[in-house]
Amino acid sequence: MRIVVFSDTHGNYSAMHKVFKRNGDADLFIFLGDGEKDLAPLKKLYLDKKIISVSGNCDDGGSAPLSDIYTLPDGKRIFFTHGHKFNVRFSVDRLFFKAKEENCDFAFFGHTHCRYAEMRDGVLILNPGSAGCPRDGKPAAYAWVDITDSGIIYNHVDL
Repeated sequence: MRIVVFSDTHGNYSAMHKVFKRNGDADLFIFLGDGEKDLAPLKKLYLDKKIISVSGNCDDGGSAPLSDIYTLPDGKRIFFTHGHKFNVRFSVDRLFFKAKEENCDFAFFGHTHCRYAEMRDGVLILNPGSAGCPRDGKPAAYAWVDITDSGIIYNHVDL
């Protein structure tokens, strides 16, 4: 199973659309906020794709929740949030403990506009970076996560 994770497009619809065009074979798309209005037309364009999302701190009046849990067909669980309510700019500890409390295998977050990946006590903590305006000196990016019989593989991808 391939999961594509992206975040923080901040009005850059073309960057968001590029993520979809490059990943037509993905099984699940997860958007982590700050660009929710741009996601609505893509949900209509890609009706055959499973797309889930949360609202970010810049998604005024957003309809998505601030955080959510998604259970994959194999029973693995994903906790995903924009991250601002978990103070991820300073530490991912609160996010990690929330994922553990909810028996999740993954904790995905955005908000910082910086790529991040850490495997901690069986939980993959991942920030895909920003698809619209990165702040880490690297190109705009998204991430993919493959769940295979051999294990979990993940990667950040320059957009």
